[in-house]
Amino acid sequence: MGAGPGDRVLEVGPGLGSLTVALAAAGARVLAVELDRALEPALREAVAGLTVEVVVADALRVDWPDVLGEGPWKMASNLPYNVAVPLLVGMLDAGLPIERYVVMVQREVGERLAAGPGQEAYGAASVRVAYRAGARVLRRVAPTVFWPRPAVDSVLVELTPREPPVAVEKARLDRVIREGFAERRKTMRNALVRLGLEAGEAEALLSRCGVDPRARAEQLGLPELACLAEGLPS
Repeated sequence: MGAGPGDRVLEVGPGLGSLTVALAAAGARVLAVELDRALEPALREAVAGLTVEVVVADALRVDWPDVLGEGPWKMASNLPYNVAVPLLVGMLDAGLPIERYVVMVQREVGERLAAGPGQEAYGAASVRVAYRAGARVLRRVAPTVFWPRPAVDSVLVELTPREPPVAVEKARLDRVIREGFAERRKTMRNALVRLGLEAGEAEALLSRCGVDPRARAEQLGLPELACLAEGLPS
């Protein structure tokens, strides 16, 4: 990820510290947040004498603004499947002073984070990430590089936080995302009706936003979803 002297790097889930040691050896100051207390002694032994601070905590419950303080930070982590999406979306929503995220996740998760409209992996998480950051898959990582060898491929994903490219209030956008993707393959017209519009009102709003009434949420990008959100009653 290009970490070097003077960089401050957050690592979530360091495990036994192989990445942690490499980051510190490159000159970075590392904050390693590990959930598993059983790994703590071995982790602390692995990073003894290095510029590493170990915190034993659940990353989904950490008060990140308090822990990180002022920026800038980078994040480099190998994230478990079950926490990757809620953790990353929550951190992006919190507006943390992290300039760049480079994370390894299960391939399906990584593709979902970076997917665009019309792609198979595109979904609610894709839109929520796109609201806060640019996202791209850097490369695929084969199971053969890990020990023990997992049963799935992984990918490296880069997230670069930025200001939202649409002006809609996030709470309004979240309503559309939640309802639109709740029933895949259902039309946005039906989703808008479920959100309280009459059928005619839904069709008029779709027309104003340049959206085909038969379109589904997975076919719409952030600008179209934001336009629909703006047209909803308060």
